[in-house]
Amino acid sequence: MTSGKLLFDQRLYMIFSITLMAVMGVASLTPALPGVITHFGIAPQQVGWLIAAFTLPGMVMTPVTGIMADRFGRKAIVAPSLLLFGLAGFACFFSPDFKTLILLRLIQGIGASSLGTLNVTLIGDFFDSGRLQTAMGYNASILSLGTAIYPVLGGALATLGWQFPFLLPLLSLPVAIWIWFGLPEHQTEKQQMHSYLKIIWKLIIQPRVWMLFLLTFFIFMVLYGSLMTYVPILMKQRMDAVPGEIGMMMSLMSLVTAIIASQTGKIGRMLKPSRQIMISLIFYGLAMVIYWKSVSLFNLIFPSVMFGIGHGMILPCIQNSLVSYAPFQERAAFMSANSLLNRTGQTLGPMFAGLFYTLSGLTGVFLSGAALIVIMVLIAISLGKTEKKHE
Repeated sequence: MTSGKLLFDQRLYMIFSITLMAVMGVASLTPALPGVITHFGIAPQQVGWLIAAFTLPGMVMTPVTGIMADRFGRKAIVAPSLLLFGLAGFACFFSPDFKTLILLRLIQGIGASSLGTLNVTLIGDFFDSGRLQTAMGYNASILSLGTAIYPVLGGALATLGWQFPFLLPLLSLPVAIWIWFGLPEHQTEKQQMHSYLKIIWKLIIQPRVWMLFLLTFFIFMVLYGSLMTYVPILMKQRMDAVPGEIGMMMSLMSLVTAIIASQTGKIGRMLKPSRQIMISLIFYGLAMVIYWKSVSLFNLIFPSVMFGIGHGMILPCIQNSLVSYAPFQERAAFMSANSLLNRTGQTLGPMFAGLFYTLSGLTGVFLSGAALIVIMVLIAISLGKTEKKHE
């Protein structure tokens, strides 16, 4: 490992670039969802498939790419993934109908499936325990800055037409070239597949690990269901918001997340992981209830800030806890198990929220999100008990 301050390490910026591509596929699109509904003449609950189609391939591909990254090296997976993500995403611009758009989003999702896993894996590869937590916080902050900036860019582009946000994936092409030629690669010792999978299984079945995995799953169900899919619809239906206003409001939450995540190192020194998680979930729950009752753009500011605080605290906390469990040889596959649940939550979240939208409108969307947060609180309580046993 090279010496010097963390923020002067070029490898960190390569990881940041992967992270920014990983979050582009949904964050840049949310302001365009009302336009997609209008252009293709679909029902509001159908538009969730635009997100689900993108995240669905991760449920199959994420474990595969994790194993391949352990066996063949990280950049051998990351660079081609970035190319596929960019080209398929750009092709969405030319979609003649909603079915074609969904198909192209599936292909784009295949390219994106490894990015949200291997960025965190690379942090564990390159930075020791003294800098791991800080690097993880910085990466979560960059992720949130991306989700803050992309809705604004997407909203601005969506004013030209629903398809214009699909120009943004072209940015992944120069990133792929930079990663291929610039990312250093660790040498891996090839293990027998049986032994390799056995080690991974032993890592995963630890009680604290699968509780963290479950929290990841439910967090992304709420984030991609109630928040990212239906807050834009709430704003359109109740407030007649335009794409630019939707983008700005979604960006507010992400900006707050970025600020909080940048302080991960300090927060980690003050609060145990279980305490950080519990506080975050309280913010989540309050935000859901206030979203449900909001009737003006001003009303949305407070829950957006609250959700941002909770998300900025919980996400790097969970990632930092998990990456420390796995050694280098098995780290990509281990983290891909977490990303599998991440992707599953992203995929099922819009469909779950869409079911409750069909049954009882926006009230069902946000109260069902609150119910998922109650389940997370119960998991966090159990996690806290295991934490005490390890002290």
